[in-house]
Amino acid sequence: MYKKAELASSPPSEFELPFGGKLSADNRWVKMGELIPWSEFESEYAENFPTEKGAPAKSFRMALGALIIKEKLQISDRETVEHIRENPYLQYFVGQSSYSNKLPFDPSLLFHFRHRISQNLIKKVKERMVERMREITPAKTEKKKDSDARNESSHRGKLIIDATCAPADITYPTDLGLLNKARVHTEKIIDILYKQIKSKTNKKPRTYRNLARKDYLAVAKQRRPTRNKRRQALKKQLQYIKRNLGHIEELIESGATLEKLNKKQYKTLLVLTEVYREQLWLFENNKQSIEDRIVSLSQPHIRPIIRGKAGKKVEFGAKLSASCFEGYVFLDRMSWDNFNESGDLKAQVEAYYSFTGYYPESVHADRIYRTRENRAWCKEKGIRISGPPLGRPPANVSKEKKKQAKEDEKIRQAIEGKFGQGKRRFGLNLVMTKLDNTSGTAIAITFLVMNLSTWWRRVFCVFLCSYGKTMPVLGLNIIFAYISLKMRRENSSLTLVE
Repeated sequence: MYKKAELASSPPSEFELPFGGKLSADNRWVKMGELIPWSEFESEYAENFPTEKGAPAKSFRMALGALIIKEKLQISDRETVEHIRENPYLQYFVGQSSYSNKLPFDPSLLFHFRHRISQNLIKKVKERMVERMREITPAKTEKKKDSDARNESSHRGKLIIDATCAPADITYPTDLGLLNKARVHTEKIIDILYKQIKSKTNKKPRTYRNLARKDYLAVAKQRRPTRNKRRQALKKQLQYIKRNLGHIEELIESGATLEKLNKKQYKTLLVLTEVYREQLWLFENNKQSIEDRIVSLSQPHIRPIIRGKAGKKVEFGAKLSASCFEGYVFLDRMSWDNFNESGDLKAQVEAYYSFTGYYPESVHADRIYRTRENRAWCKEKGIRISGPPLGRPPANVSKEKKKQAKEDEKIRQAIEGKFGQGKRRFGLNLVMTKLDNTSGTAIAITFLVMNLSTWWRRVFCVFLCSYGKTMPVLGLNIIFAYISLKMRRENSSLTLVE
């Protein structure tokens, strides 16, 4: 059952504190709470609760706000709930009307929040939020004498596009290690099934688990085992798994049922059966790759993403196609399978047009996007694509073209900086969620938080510039030191204005 929140838009001055006083209207959480369109998408979130029975669910503002706090502060689910309980600004951000020292909800509910809030809903919230950001802090424009020409032009702005990978939290997969884990799981399933028919027969299927582990460790502990040793170890593990799968079928025929397995164990049984089929085909055909290869038993949706980067030729996670303009970054496509990002250029440009109402003046991308098809399409739309033209480079290049090429590369680096910010600051370098849909929600929330951070940094810069025009240099330094100290306190603890 879902009840619409009544106090989601109350001002911070009405937030009740136990010892008097009021919340500061200039606090970052207050500002971000006013910026996010909570009420506009509450009805869409309420569709997850079709019945009128049961306990009332948490509001959309509390669900999305808790996920934003978690990604913003880069803390665990339990720490997120504790931070909300201790900080009145965070309680206001999630929609509470007064300070409470009780836990707002159980930490396990964050999993359900990620499950209920889809990527599509986050995308809508992010787009509406960026519209408000652009209205409050418009991007820098060109000189005033060119403003009329820009308004009349049908092409404005610069679109930057690129792709990256968000690695998942799995161990580096090897064929031998994957088969060893699959064998261990088959042994656990055999133990569960045997307990059901233990009274009927005293003969338990032999699994040779101790011998199988010794065979695995004999090769796994070697720093650089030879190819023949690896193949022999793979053959032995495949034989152990084949025997165990046969025992599972015999136990089912003898009266054991799979109903005793929980949902996770049953899913693992299906996954390890597919892993055995893939590894057996690779071994018999002496191949190194297969289509839709499973690299993790706990997260079978993950696929190897070949990136070709220095130090990391292959990454294991979701591949992301993103675009950036005016400092804001958008997640245009996320897939667990590898894809060629050059096919997304047209859709990204059209998304830019539908969002802004005009096409970009130029598209800045790396070499993989500069295909003949994309060049012809951009030329037809009147859009300049960065990079040199096709064909042999000319012997003499003018200074203007060299300057333009350097400027294009500088502009393109902006999205690389966004990827670095997401991976170094907001945990995009290691996605800790386990399911495919919850991982997608966590990644989408990361992009939303990155845009919030960009907007807050711009507001902070505007504040400094406004004081710099009216105050002397000494006064400006004092203000800067005060604001820096205040922001550090907000990161570590709460700040109240009496």
